[in-house]
Amino acid sequence: MPHDHAQYPPQDAVSTGLRGACPRCGQGRLFEGLLKVRPACTACGLDYGFADAGDGPAVFVMLILGFLVVGFALWFEFTFHPSIWLHFVVTLPFAVIVCLGSLRLLKGLLIALQYKHNASEGRIDRD
Repeated sequence: MPHDHAQYPPQDAVSTGLRGACPRCGQGRLFEGLLKVRPACTACGLDYGFADAGDGPAVFVMLILGFLVVGFALWFEFTFHPSIWLHFVVTLPFAVIVCLGSLRLLKGLLIALQYKHNASEGRIDRD
């Protein structure tokens, strides 16, 4: 994944990642749908074949936001004492919206950081 600093000035990985923009030019879109990464940038043509966030975003969402969603559910229970169906109506959409929104942000951030630091799978040097 060669960096072309002459044609494309360095982009801030955090802002491009959170916006879901191309990590090289900052103009093209990174995602095709909610979480699917495009094959290439629509503006500069960068091949997104290097982009492999793996399970990283999901782990962060489960650990950090799972704590917040469970905290919200407990607060809701002990403050209002709702029936179980009301828990499903309130807590389930809250969890889905918060988790899916955060998953896209974190996936974009990790892909932008992967590009910036030229990260890839480890390889054994046999020489």
